[in-house]
Amino acid sequence: MGSDIFGAAMLDYLNKTYKEDIVTLSSISEDDTIPVPYLFRDYTEMPIIEQKALQLSKGKVLDIGCGAGSHSLYLQEKNIDVTALDSSKGAIETCKKRGVTKTVNAKILEYKDVTFDTLLLLMNGIGIVGNLNKLGDYLQHLKSLLNADGQLLLDSSDIIYMFDEDEDGGYWIPPGKEYYGEVDYVMQYKQQKSDSFPWLYLDYNTLQRAAILNGFNCELIVEGEHYDYLAKLTLAKQ
Repeated sequence: MGSDIFGAAMLDYLNKTYKEDIVTLSSISEDDTIPVPYLFRDYTEMPIIEQKALQLSKGKVLDIGCGAGSHSLYLQEKNIDVTALDSSKGAIETCKKRGVTKTVNAKILEYKDVTFDTLLLLMNGIGIVGNLNKLGDYLQHLKSLLNADGQLLLDSSDIIYMFDEDEDGGYWIPPGKEYYGEVDYVMQYKQQKSDSFPWLYLDYNTLQRAAILNGFNCELIVEGEHYDYLAKLTLAKQ
């Protein structure tokens, strides 16, 4: 992503110098903002999909893309062995300052040789895949981090509703994209601006097909209020 936009914003909030939010510029919609305080929400402020994922978390947990550590802190308070992982140095510093005891500053594809009972990819954490053609590689790597009876809990959204439908029931998809859920983003915070980076939104059927192809069972756990859902992937029996 280039500049550590999220890390800088979270540290400002923690240090009480927060004055503005993160601006998001995307290839499919008007400019938007991410309110920094939302990254610090507690369990009662989380959407039902995140609450359900935390309820299902068990054993040794890896919180991938942990951000400010809100999910990790909740699990830690429930005496669950959780490790918070993020590629953002600022995010990991924030987690440590908030009291998360186990943290890792790394990209998920570079993290290996440890296994878990639960992998969490929340707040559309699967978006880190970027492009659909990389999904198989990520699923194979995540599989290597799972214990035999482990689970991967992830949420995402079907963003087809954001595209215009034609008279034949088809949708106009921007040229140059393999899949309509591939979105390019630029983030801004204060005077910092990230490089453009790809982010992936997955409809459930596409996720399910990819999961099966890569040796997982895939189960739809709950659907949210706005085209979003929580899915659970488990290792298919050989």
